[in-house]
Amino acid sequence: MSLNRRRFLVLGGAACGVGAAVLAHRSFTSARPDVIPAATSDAVTTTNSSAAIAIAPKGMYAPVRGDVRLVVISDLNSAYGSTDYDPEVHKAIDLIPDWQPDIVLAGGDMVAGQSPSLSRTEIQAMWAGFDKHIGAPLRNAGLPFGFTIGNHDASAAVAISGKYLFQTERDLAAAYWNDPAHSPKLQFVDRAKFPFYYTFQHKDIFYLVWDASTSRIPPDQVAWAEKSLASPQAQQAKLRIAIGHLPLYAVAAGRDEPGEVLADAEKLGAMLERYRVHTYISGHHHAYFPGHRGTLDLLHASALGSGPRPLLNSTLAPFKTLTIIDVTLASGSTVYTTYNMQTLQVVDLKTLPRLIVGPTGRVLRLDVQEQDLTAAERALTFTPSS
Repeated sequence: MSLNRRRFLVLGGAACGVGAAVLAHRSFTSARPDVIPAATSDAVTTTNSSAAIAIAPKGMYAPVRGDVRLVVISDLNSAYGSTDYDPEVHKAIDLIPDWQPDIVLAGGDMVAGQSPSLSRTEIQAMWAGFDKHIGAPLRNAGLPFGFTIGNHDASAAVAISGKYLFQTERDLAAAYWNDPAHSPKLQFVDRAKFPFYYTFQHKDIFYLVWDASTSRIPPDQVAWAEKSLASPQAQQAKLRIAIGHLPLYAVAAGRDEPGEVLADAEKLGAMLERYRVHTYISGHHHAYFPGHRGTLDLLHASALGSGPRPLLNSTLAPFKTLTIIDVTLASGSTVYTTYNMQTLQVVDLKTLPRLIVGPTGRVLRLDVQEQDLTAAERALTFTPSS
């Protein structure tokens, strides 16, 4: 792995607001971390004697902007059939333009479907609600929107007959996203199966989105993903990012059971590593954990909508998040700044578990390496949450 591909925030305290100091550290190096003062929107700071612009909504901690800035949100929905959203979702959509991102990425569950009792009219009403509260505001702000389909948007679950259990939801999700009025303003590379799986490129980053709305990605889709990642366009990009709703490994209480993570995670992860994918972004577990396994970074986004969950191996209360990723293209490094959207404070990385052991494998926190683990940590085994 490149020595400088990962950067992360280490906060001096339980949470960070304006006025607190933050360390931006490059893992695997012994160099003294840069000290980046907190700042408000549009403030200018310096790091390593070179000018850097720190940008955030007024009154919030302002991270230094990278070459490319991404905003990551996930799991926006609330109760089945809901056409409105929790206050934190409205707050996030209002604030996002003030971070001045290049693109917004979503880890799925944008509406509250996956219920046989929902009528066609009710499903259409949910997508109309999404457009009113999320889709249209982001379009009006001129922000591209890259997303993956979640199990509550258009589940790929199949019956014994092989037919989709939620075919109507899939039909209506496809109808919404393929309506030119709802264009996500993406530079597609392959949109033949959009919105379920597709690729796009934006500012020298290649994105692969697959349909991880269930635990099994069909073999033909895995073959498509491998072919896409092997393509010259993908390999010549400065960075590669994959997005899917279900994660590769369990990180949240109540989601550490079969069907809640991707099957064949080791094979899928190895494939992503083979084609030098930098980060896999997922949702579904409703818990924030910035981790890695091997050379693959794993960003588990918490729910922005209803039902954040506690992490495995942790007593930390659950919270809702929005993550800013600042990318430095030359080094292939990323900096995460994650906000607790209930307090608007930055999440302290050190409050999260150093590793999480799930039923199919363990994930290390982003700043922790195998050689850093204690004997007790190495001996940890999975304990079901229920």
